[in-house]
Amino acid sequence: MTDCSQTDTCSCKGYHPVVERNDDIVMGKPGSTEKAPGHWVLARLGKKVLRPGGMELTRRMLDSLNITSRDDVVEFAPGLGATARLTLDKLPRSYIAVERDETAAEGMCRLMNSTNQRCVLGRAEQTGLPDASATVVYGEATLTMQTDAAKRRIVEEAARLLAKGGRYGIHEMALSDGLTPEKASQIGHELTGAIHHAVIPLSVADWRAMLESCGLKVTAEHTAPMHLLEPKRLFADEGTAGAVRFAWNLARDSESRSRVLAMRDVFRRYERELSAVSLVATKR
Repeated sequence: MTDCSQTDTCSCKGYHPVVERNDDIVMGKPGSTEKAPGHWVLARLGKKVLRPGGMELTRRMLDSLNITSRDDVVEFAPGLGATARLTLDKLPRSYIAVERDETAAEGMCRLMNSTNQRCVLGRAEQTGLPDASATVVYGEATLTMQTDAAKRRIVEEAARLLAKGGRYGIHEMALSDGLTPEKASQIGHELTGAIHHAVIPLSVADWRAMLESCGLKVTAEHTAPMHLLEPKRLFADEGTAGAVRFAWNLARDSESRSRVLAMRDVFRRYERELSAVSLVATKR
């Protein structure tokens, strides 16, 4: 393995794992605040935790995955690396981040300090990694933003990467069970309009069914309210200093504030129908 100084995809100083190119992706760059996806707007304002159920649900997922020093871990779309930090603290035998955005991949590179940790530029549905090469795979807030066909391709890729008995974790938005197709479509449409990115959540039952249909057996389920932008969750996820910094940045940026309030309005309007869910499943 070469170090980052030998590639133009990472600007890290000293030794860090190389960010490897895995395909011919053209990395997307966010445009103006008005058009940028919601998670980019929140990140620009200083929000570090962008998962629907917050750090509490992430920690529950990791507890159920039970990562140890014997595990080979693959994380899909680590983004800002909040969960990656928790995973690396568990000292897994190996860790690979699969990230399609080059800027995020460079940030992930800076978190790593061992030859058994690396970042691959690629897509979650086609990682290029070997069959049965992982004992743990997880991804958060990735499936909800995909079409049903793309969701399945990502879950199938996770199953392909896992050795028998390996564990797969997801952390996504969920709809209440029993909603009519029309109501589910309406909620997805309004979420998409507010976030400026396709948002197609499934019910908890449908998330379970998708995992089961791909050769996985669900062994743990946790849910949380969709309170990503509520004050209590902000302080819990970001800490006092981070929450205050986010609020200060929001107060000074009227365009971003309008976007954030629009997202929060939709979350509040459908509070009874929307939640966050984490499922952990094992490969049969």
